[in-house]
Amino acid sequence: MTAASSESQFVTFSLGEEVFAVPVEVVREILDHEEAFKIPNGPDYLLGLRDVRGQGVPTIDLRLKLGLSKTVPTSHTRVLVMDVPLDNRQLTLGMVADRVYEVTPFRHDQIEKAPDIGSRWRSDYIAGVVRRDQGFVVLVDLARLLSEGDAALLAGAPAAA
Repeated sequence: MTAASSESQFVTFSLGEEVFAVPVEVVREILDHEEAFKIPNGPDYLLGLRDVRGQGVPTIDLRLKLGLSKTVPTSHTRVLVMDVPLDNRQLTLGMVADRVYEVTPFRHDQIEKAPDIGSRWRSDYIAGVVRRDQGFVVLVDLARLLSEGDAALLAGAPAAA
């Protein structure tokens, strides 16, 4: 096995003090934060739509989706525009992050399974964790994070009545 095939590239970002990562191949672009166009009656984590090169992209506050406090935008706040593969289609989604750090490789043998803490805490969206000197990086499985209901809601967001 070559070194290139034994690692994957990830975009690392933070929510508060915690560091997360998503596969680089799902990230289309990273934009400065701006307020989204509100969609009435959406879930609290759905901030609204953002115009991305002529396309209305539903944008979520990942902090709220994970049960954290609402994002308070700063000069470091960014929106990751991602193309998330879901079953037989692709969902384009904006996700607010407190800060985006870098694209970094993780070797497959560095990635540990999500810890089992023995409770009903929802951790199925964790694809794995990587130990670093500064703590851990949580690898997010976006398809699992977005339940079927979320995906349907977000995919239909521009046409919501």
